[in-house]
Amino acid sequence: MRAKKYWIAAISKEHTKRAINGGFIQVCHGKQAPLKRMQKEDYLLVYSSKITMEENEKCQAFTALGKVIDDEVYDFQMTENFVPFRRNIQFMECNEVSILPLIENLEFISNKKSWGYPFRYGFFEINENDFNFITSKMAFKANVD
Repeated sequence: MRAKKYWIAAISKEHTKRAINGGFIQVCHGKQAPLKRMQKEDYLLVYSSKITMEENEKCQAFTALGKVIDDEVYDFQMTENFVPFRRNIQFMECNEVSILPLIENLEFISNKKSWGYPFRYGFFEINENDFNFITSKMAFKANVD
């Protein structure tokens, strides 16, 4: 069994709420490959740069925290022409936290002036130190071991 991994998904706040309510994650416009990189027991942080995907109103906050609960990646018929892939996530109660005061302490952000760059990929792995630092600011109520 491989070591637990920690991931960030960049998703609008509006879509994050939909994911929390449905207990799933969908990333990178529904692609399967990023979701296959996760395994059961991995942790996921959701970063929302914007409130909605269509508008430009900034959010710039970590908006959700969850844990991968099984090994299944499945397709979901959203519309007649859109069948994205999803992964089941157990989301935990937590507070939204702005990224702005955290940037200087985050190792995955190497260029502090262009701090938004890593999020352009939509989905990526971070180290345990960054994960623990971010979640400590979110004051979540679940036991992470």
